Amino acid sequence: MVKPLKCVLFLIPLLSLSQSRLETFLTPSDTLNITRRNTVIISEASFVTISLIGLNQLWYSDFERSKFHVINDNNQWLQMDKLGHVFASYQMGRVGAELLNWSGVSKKGQLIYGATLGLGFLTAVEILDGYSAEWGYSWGDIAANALGTGLYVGQELLWNEQRIHLKFSFHKTKYAGLNPDKLGEGFFEEILKDYNGQTYWLSFNLHTFFKEFNIPKWLNFAVGYSVDGMLQGVEDIDNNLLTNNNRRRQFYLSFDVNLNELKTNSRFLKSIFSVFNVIKVPFPTLELSKNGSVFHLLHY
Repeated sequence: MVKPLKCVLFLIPLLSLSQSRLETFLTPSDTLNITRRNTVIISEASFVTISLIGLNQLWYSDFERSKFHVINDNNQWLQMDKLGHVFASYQMGRVGAELLNWSGVSKKGQLIYGATLGLGFLTAVEILDGYSAEWGYSWGDIAANALGTGLYVGQELLWNEQRIHLKFSFHKTKYAGLNPDKLGEGFFEEILKDYNGQTYWLSFNLHTFFKEFNIPKWLNFAVGYSVDGMLQGVEDIDNNLLTNNNRRRQFYLSFDVNLNELKTNSRFLKSIFSVFNVIKVPFPTLELSKNGSVFHLLHY
């Protein structure tokens, strides 16, 4: 019994040292750290390159190639796909800017070279779409990408902080099983493809807008958008017959938690909170649609 105790006592200072090094590593640099900056640039360039090559070889190779062409898909999926572009561009830009901030890069550099990461990557993907017979280059997607980047950059220029966060939530629906080719098969595919189960949220931090009131810094008010009754991109007879329901837009009013404002001195926990802050925290929610209003005790 003595030897295990000695081992534990021996490990305690090592764990403390390891935790201290992790905290130091995660702490943003006050000045430009060349090593960190170069690591971020190389990592991002590698990620983008490998992702585009992988998409070209593994995804687009399954579809017939074509000459570059433009399509207008703005009327599809009740614009849920466009919100997906806004969300992806915003979050990738946020991560890009935060990584450069960690490297000690100036605010201007963060916005020019970091916040535009999502816009650049998704534009490249859109070009690949343009050479696929199944898809096509969409100016609507490009506009959505620009809107996502603009939402991040605009707030940094106006307020020097993110007062409005773009968030996401998901719940499984009955529709994926009716058209798994379009809406996905299995939980992880459905998260990406089943627009009926997705909700996109604008989460407003109340404290930053009403600093004169004693509002907790972590409390947000969220406005959400989702849809229901969709099996395909555009409405058709088969869609309505199979679902026995009309396609409809749904709007939500709810509260949320800004995880970035939870008090902690741990850089590790702050990093974890930053990652999970993309997800809307379930709260009592009021749903509004053409079918009327519905109150949900918890909405995902």
